[in-house]
Amino acid sequence: MVYKFRPYESLGVMRGHLNLGGKSPSGERIDVTSLYFERGGKPWIGVMGEFHFSRCKSEHWYEELCKIKAGGVNIVSTYLFWNYHEEIENAFDFTGDRDIRRFVEECKKAGLDVFLRIGPWAHGECRNGGFPDWILKYNTRTNDAEYLSKVERWFSEIYRQIKGLLYKDGGNIIGVQLENELTDNPEHLAKLKEIAKGTGIDVPIYTVTGWNSVNGARIPVDEVVPVFGAYPEAPWEQHKNPLPPSPHYCFNKMRNDTAIGMDIIGDDSSEWRLPYERYPFATCELGGGIQITHHRRPIISGMDIYALSLVKLGSGNNLVGYYMYHGGTNKLGRLSTLNESRETGYPNDYPILSYDFQAPISEYGEIREQYRLLNLLHLFVRDFGSILAPMEAVPSERRVVPTNTHSLRYMMRTNGEGGFVFINHYLRGGRLDDVEGAEIDTGSVVFPPIDIRGGVSFFMPFNIKLGSRLLEYATAQPICFDRDAYFFAAIDSVEPVYKFKNCEKITAPSDRISVRECGKFKIITVPWNAARYIRRLGGYIYIGEDCDLYECDGKIRSVSGGISCRRWNGRDFDTVIVPGTASRAGVILRDAEQPGFAAKYIGELNIGGAREIKWSRITVTGGDGFVEIDFKGDAAQIYADGELVADCYYYGRPWRIPASMLYGRECYLGVSEMKDDFYREF
Repeated sequence: MVYKFRPYESLGVMRGHLNLGGKSPSGERIDVTSLYFERGGKPWIGVMGEFHFSRCKSEHWYEELCKIKAGGVNIVSTYLFWNYHEEIENAFDFTGDRDIRRFVEECKKAGLDVFLRIGPWAHGECRNGGFPDWILKYNTRTNDAEYLSKVERWFSEIYRQIKGLLYKDGGNIIGVQLENELTDNPEHLAKLKEIAKGTGIDVPIYTVTGWNSVNGARIPVDEVVPVFGAYPEAPWEQHKNPLPPSPHYCFNKMRNDTAIGMDIIGDDSSEWRLPYERYPFATCELGGGIQITHHRRPIISGMDIYALSLVKLGSGNNLVGYYMYHGGTNKLGRLSTLNESRETGYPNDYPILSYDFQAPISEYGEIREQYRLLNLLHLFVRDFGSILAPMEAVPSERRVVPTNTHSLRYMMRTNGEGGFVFINHYLRGGRLDDVEGAEIDTGSVVFPPIDIRGGVSFFMPFNIKLGSRLLEYATAQPICFDRDAYFFAAIDSVEPVYKFKNCEKITAPSDRISVRECGKFKIITVPWNAARYIRRLGGYIYIGEDCDLYECDGKIRSVSGGISCRRWNGRDFDTVIVPGTASRAGVILRDAEQPGFAAKYIGELNIGGAREIKWSRITVTGGDGFVEIDFKGDAAQIYADGELVADCYYYGRPWRIPASMLYGRECYLGVSEMKDDFYREF
């Protein structure tokens, strides 16, 4: 069957209409057009990953940032939770794990730009949405004079901490998000920008979240960029039923996800319409995973996240932003816990400590499958982003709705001559029918028939220049290039074929790494499973052998286990041995009575009513690597020397804890009984 697209229509690019942009001391500029971002005068697609500095031990920041960088992320976004820094009025704390200046400097050392989400209200599943308790007596999130005076003081203190680190000063802070999920007060958002700039927080890009109803949040037009999101699940839904098929696995140029934040923001029935055409499609909350709530506990897979991000990229996304990219651990406040809970008036209960989020990098620094898969997209936009960014999204000839499991889901990004065809054949929680002999007709190129089977999600190029040669099409997914070598990933069930203009077809095996000569350059085809471990580190392309590589302090390391890997030397691959760390320590659990101390946060084990609690004494045999606790229950807590150090809600997966947190300490595990009062996928 032949699959075609709707007619291509260029909308053109507006420039200079937004009150945004800025220049560094070196003369480089960051600007925003109506279609894409520019850096150094070229179209640019940033990859932004959320990592909350105050939810991680400061001694681990740099190494974790290096892992983030190795995953293809080039911007770190992070919240400044007001209650983390001024829990008690006039008693600011920017020390230790709360030291934003040191964190930004560590980001620069790792080669990462920074996007600050300064609030004042943040959400982030934090107590009061990040507001300190004392601010609640004011008329918050409005232009009330008393409230704004407190906001100005807060922003001024932030500026005092980051002075000299802004892009205009030669620093790496390139953007700021104002507020979060404020849908109906553009005057307040404009005032927040005015206050931020007035206190010195002057950056090229200001954003606000744009989601609300289909028509989008009401924002100060041309003053900020609206950013959007999409999640694979909705654990804030107040029921225990499976969700219907998600629209996020269907291609659609519509940016707005009306489901995000609906536990907090409600709906909007106004006649407002956000002028999408004035802004590039930008995201800040593509779900890197999802945080479980007490009443909904989904299990997220790597393909859940990769397919979602690929669909948005194919639909026109030009700023790829994830929430979360690295999980974290909440602090315990001096006056209260700092997690969101129903006790604080919010509709959800979240763990007191754990903010793991099932993210690409776990709260303790381990790698998940989506990290590997997403890196395929990130490597691509790094090397091909200047080509892709100006390309507009063109829908398939026939629209496919989420409940349709028979029709092929596809979209194209093109400049009218060449581009990329995106195909998603993956549906979270369901299965799509196999498609045999699909012929993709872009209007300028017809791909050879391919079979699309199983849960795959991929894209293919057409009429794209590789060096001096025109690649008419390839039935493989482009990844990256290194001088005269172009790397492609073989797609499951599809034979890799490369057709260059005025040249015979080149075929490659899909079950092993192959190097094919094509004039003055090389085509390197990598099996899909091996491609998951491609990393660009220290100026080289590496392919780990089932290991996740990263560069830290100039040395190539493996997240777990020493192992060999391949390194491209410009002609062929060298074999390199990479040191790693131990991945597991021993753990012994023995039944115990009540621990010999008062479990201060026992209420977390009794959410929804009293539950039977089973206690165990934990003995860890070493301080390296991780221990794995395979418990079953409702919620679990670990106390070390009487201090709550870890907790989680059971969702069908073993609980992995750094051995160093427990080794040599008196540790107890408390597990509460499971009841049939939550949605589960196990």
